[in-house]
Amino acid sequence: MLTCYMTDQAGAITQIDEPQPGAWINLVEPTEAEIAWLQDTVGVLPEFVRSALDEEETSHIDFDDDVRQTLIIVDYPCAEDAEDMQDPTMLQYTTMPVSFFSLAESNLVVTLSLQRNPIVEDMAAGRVRGLNTRLRTRFLLQMLLRISQSYLVHLRRVDALSTKTEARLYGSMRNEELLQMLSLEKSLVYFSTSLKSAEVTLNKIQHGHLITLYEDDRDLMEDVMIEVHQAQEMCNIYSNILSGTMDAYASVISNNLNIVMKVLTVITIVMAIPNMIFGFYGMNVELPFAGVPVVSSWVFPLIITAIACLVAVQIFKKKGLWR
Repeated sequence: MLTCYMTDQAGAITQIDEPQPGAWINLVEPTEAEIAWLQDTVGVLPEFVRSALDEEETSHIDFDDDVRQTLIIVDYPCAEDAEDMQDPTMLQYTTMPVSFFSLAESNLVVTLSLQRNPIVEDMAAGRVRGLNTRLRTRFLLQMLLRISQSYLVHLRRVDALSTKTEARLYGSMRNEELLQMLSLEKSLVYFSTSLKSAEVTLNKIQHGHLITLYEDDRDLMEDVMIEVHQAQEMCNIYSNILSGTMDAYASVISNNLNIVMKVLTVITIVMAIPNMIFGFYGMNVELPFAGVPVVSSWVFPLIITAIACLVAVQIFKKKGLWR
């Protein structure tokens, strides 16, 4: 889908039919025709477009001095589609690239997303304060700030979900909770990798060699760097906590299983005692109270069963399995 926007005189974002100098062109899930239009009509370099269409492309910045075009690719966090996961009940986050093109000659800004991007949608809906499509550098920094803030939001969701899953682990011996924790740990790995590559890209932008930073933009650039560093710290802290929690509760589940096996083993041994005694008296051996037919049919088995139960209780108390 291709849409064009431009900031009007009142400072509001409005959709326009055709791109003009100072406009913003937004492509989401572009078709082959839209990609061809972007290259032929707008004049975006084909190698830049190929990099933007690569789902596995890492965050980086590239500049072509001949046509004065700049490409910046940054990953943003998003929830993984349940249809793509083996278990739809598990929640996992991943990162997807969003590409930013700055065309100096035509004074255009182009963004390209491979799927629906809530950050770009908020910018198009006018939810970003002070957005101006004519100021390409400031537009880029506002988008980067929005992306870095979205990392913080998703990290807080990961922390809240891990806390709920941890609470269910106390009385559980199932694998579902551990699998959910594993999915969250994978999400933090994706976040950490994307944030590290984004930091490298931001450092190149901050030096001002590839993109000119004006005095008003430096404060915004510092805000972006602060948000990225905070997201990195939160990601490292949550990852360490999650890893330690998984190891601890894996041991707890294993210990609970060992306790259950101990109980079953004791019960099996205790139940074997009456079988041994009854088997011994079954070999043509006269049972006690044989002279009293009415009593011999149930008294002796009852005595043996009671003794076995007492033995089981004593074993449970000794092993700490009975309180």
